[in-house]
Amino acid sequence: MPNALAIFAKAPVVGQVKTRLCPPLSPAQATELFRCFLLYTVERACTLPDVQVYIAFTPADSEPAFHALLPFPVRYIPQRGDSLGERQLNIFTDLLGKECKRLVVIGSDIPTLPLAHLHEAFLRLEDPACDAVFGPSSDGGYYLVGAGAVHRELFEHIAWSTSLVLEQTLAQARRHQLHVTLLPPWYDVDTSDDLDKLVAELNQGSENDAPRTRAFLMQSELCRG
Repeated sequence: MPNALAIFAKAPVVGQVKTRLCPPLSPAQATELFRCFLLYTVERACTLPDVQVYIAFTPADSEPAFHALLPFPVRYIPQRGDSLGERQLNIFTDLLGKECKRLVVIGSDIPTLPLAHLHEAFLRLEDPACDAVFGPSSDGGYYLVGAGAVHRELFEHIAWSTSLVLEQTLAQARRHQLHVTLLPPWYDVDTSDDLDKLVAELNQGSENDAPRTRAFLMQSELCRG
């Protein structure tokens, strides 16, 4: 398969996922919301034509839990490394040139991301002049990274989990003369402010309705009918 999409996901264990959403959510609610995000993200990703979907999971012993949760035609690969940069780099190293020609990596907490952005990422990577593609996120990081070759320098010397991630990554690209394409910006749902933004988007009638997420938020009385 020439194209692959790897979705980074942490096992949905209460107290270990989406902790920055507590409050307003309880740990159990935050975990259930994350399950909604993950299911919808994977379900939609599997509709992309000519793309093999991978679940890049952590911790290493959690693969059976994902099999039980995700009834979709996906493959599984464990995350390896300590920092986010190491884990992303290792996924590119493990898959590119072996399982696919072009790889796009996203997180599992962007439930309303337009599929058009994923289509565009793969389309941009078909251009030999494009070394990498990024989707900027509102927190200063990125919700998507894609490449057709392993570029270690894009994942080194980055202050991960800060608002400088994309800025520093683009500086690394310039330093190593890599041509980077940027997609339209979007947002991850990490904090209570992000959750407010998601609720507002769904209340206004999002293009991507995220039905599981909407149903959960309505049940939690955070979202209108």
